[in-house]
Amino acid sequence: MRSRIIVGAVLLLGALALGTVETRGDGVGPEKRWAVVEFVYPVQIGNSVVMGRYLVVHDDARMARGEPCASIRRLDPKKGPQEEVVSFHCQRVQRPVAGRTILTVASSRTPGVRRLIEYQFAGDTEGHGIPPAR
Repeated sequence: MRSRIIVGAVLLLGALALGTVETRGDGVGPEKRWAVVEFVYPVQIGNSVVMGRYLVVHDDARMARGEPCASIRRLDPKKGPQEEVVSFHCQRVQRPVAGRTILTVASSRTPGVRRLIEYQFAGDTEGHGIPPAR
């Protein structure tokens, strides 16, 4: 009887340890991540120039199918997400964990307009680089 309890406890601990090992590492986040951002000055994203409130979405399932994984949608405060302004294949870059959503901009060829070159969602360890406009 005592040996059955010991064997049962060892099997239970082994199952718990296996579950812990299998849930570690990157790739355990949600398949689709998004953030609401507001551009207070004109910003170029791909071939589009945006200003105002937008929804930035990254979809791992679309990436796995070879489709553009990132999209930027205009956001109406009363109606929610509207038309897609731009979509693209992002370029993943490892970064330290972000405490908040980070948008990285650089100067552009157009005076007064900045260019979005990367975004990173709060709590994520990946930055998502934006390919240059064609």
